[in-house]
Amino acid sequence: MSHTPHELAEEFPEHTDRISELKQSDAHFAELVDEYHEINRTIHRMETEVEPVSTPTEEDARKKRLALKDQIAEYLNKEPSDS
Repeated sequence: MSHTPHELAEEFPEHTDRISELKQSDAHFAELVDEYHEINRTIHRMETEVEPVSTPTEEDARKKRLALKDQIAEYLNKEPSDS
């Protein structure tokens, strides 16, 4: 499979250890990460026309990915004792 852009390790390279820790210790965070990965791969298939869709559908998916990324960033920027 080809490289999928926008993976969380690329988006937050300074937080890869924290992402792993939170995935293990916080069920809600783990769900956010799983949902992000799913929508990110879907967008990649849309962009590479493996699964062609209309422009509005692709734009909606990108907005959803951005919202998930913002939620994940919020988690990552909290102090460990805040989570």
